Amino acid sequence: MGLARQRPGTANAFAMDVLCARILERHRDSIRVQKTHLAVPNLTRIIGATLTLSNKHGFHATTLRQLAEASGLSMGGLYTYFDSKPTLLSMILGEVAETVAEVLNSPPVDVKQDARKHLHWIIATHVRMSEAMQPWFVFCFMEAKSFPPAERQRAIEMEVMTEKIIAGVLKQGVASGVFAIDQVTLTASLIKPLLQDWYVKRWKYRRRGTSIETYINRVNTFADAAVAARTRPGRVATGSRTRSRQTAHP
Repeated sequence: MGLARQRPGTANAFAMDVLCARILERHRDSIRVQKTHLAVPNLTRIIGATLTLSNKHGFHATTLRQLAEASGLSMGGLYTYFDSKPTLLSMILGEVAETVAEVLNSPPVDVKQDARKHLHWIIATHVRMSEAMQPWFVFCFMEAKSFPPAERQRAIEMEVMTEKIIAGVLKQGVASGVFAIDQVTLTASLIKPLLQDWYVKRWKYRRRGTSIETYINRVNTFADAAVAARTRPGRVATGSRTRSRQTAHP
């Protein structure tokens, strides 16, 4: 199985060379280097240098000359992979969006059938994925404000997509009586920043000695407390009572 065919979620699927192989596969028509054994290593150097320089100077302020020097390629070499900085930006955003969508929309069958397990799975999977792809996620989050309009809209759509996936699980839980939520969309939008905080403010948790396992467990506990239905002896589950109201507040 070739690098570009490895599914996100499998071993080593978030390695830089694997992600860049996927980029190469999607942009075969525009990348002029067709030999994979040459194109993937160079593209890996280009993307790696872009993420590093952007973290230091910002993507907007990074010049192609700086990128050529950092990647070890000539200016002409860079142009065999992309024709402009917006194209390079689109490659990076596209890979993050495709990976997130593919991973979060592929839960195990047994998890998908249980809303609480499914929510826990999304939280754990997103945190682990952002840990493995931290430079990519930080780039998308921190640079979004300076993206050109089309790319900025794409970054917004990526966030909305994740919220919709979370909201879908919350709706499933409300329908089954496991969750009691009046406003599913708002609740999903409140959970999303908890996932972002792990990669955006990684320094804070490193300083506190908070492990990834501890963070995942605490977010799951927090989410459970916020959405779980509670039953009382002789009374109908809250989730059942609110089910009809949820239809009016998606």
